[in-house]
Amino acid sequence: MIDLYNYSLLTIFLAGLGLIIAGSEVGRLVGVRVGKQGGDSVPTLEAAVLGLLALMIGFTFAMALSRFEARRDAVLNEANAIGTTALRARLLREPHRTEVLKLLREYVQIRLDITQRLASETDLMAATERSNALQEARWQQAEAVSAKDNSMVPTGLFIQTLNEMIDNQGKRLAALRNRVPNVVPLVLFGIAAVASAFAGYASGFEAKRSRLPVYTTGVVVAAVIMLILDLDRPNAGFIEVSQQPMIDAAASIAAFPN
Repeated sequence: MIDLYNYSLLTIFLAGLGLIIAGSEVGRLVGVRVGKQGGDSVPTLEAAVLGLLALMIGFTFAMALSRFEARRDAVLNEANAIGTTALRARLLREPHRTEVLKLLREYVQIRLDITQRLASETDLMAATERSNALQEARWQQAEAVSAKDNSMVPTGLFIQTLNEMIDNQGKRLAALRNRVPNVVPLVLFGIAAVASAFAGYASGFEAKRSRLPVYTTGVVVAAVIMLILDLDRPNAGFIEVSQQPMIDAAASIAAFPN
């Protein structure tokens, strides 16, 4: 099966639009040959297919929007956890304080670097491996601090937020990889092509065979499907998940006195 996530949004838009227009032209040619004979039920079928298409587009848009909001919330939650961990790390004794803050600065920078470009799955795995290594280094610092001082403040509070950071990293990765199933937009394009074929068929036996309404509808449908795919690609389209919370967290940590 074709994986749409391997292609750019513009390529998908043009290919989908071409499929819809081709469907309308095939339907129009059939309508010209057949004529009005057997065409009484075409408007009903056309309306039914368009209604099904509208219903599926609505459900798919809701799916993509919920995933987009989950990614946005994941960025905010992780940034808050990082900021809280950094604040509590300042309560630790040296040399653990300086070492933990250094690890946090690198950790945040990895987060920002991976979102400022179109990252492949290989890049994402490399960033995740490095993040896990930094998590392990911070945990070793927590173990060293706990061995010297196992009191609730500040050691216990620092370990608590460190756990939250680890949990939020997993949640953010899960949200990033949770996409609308590839088969859904493919089916949308297929239904759009069928609906366009019925519209073309209906225009084929009309006295004035105008293609403009069919083509306009095809452009609108293809654009809406592209918008859905754009929502489902947080780092690859016009609609991006704001990284401002992470940027603010990085600036806050960088401003801490050494």
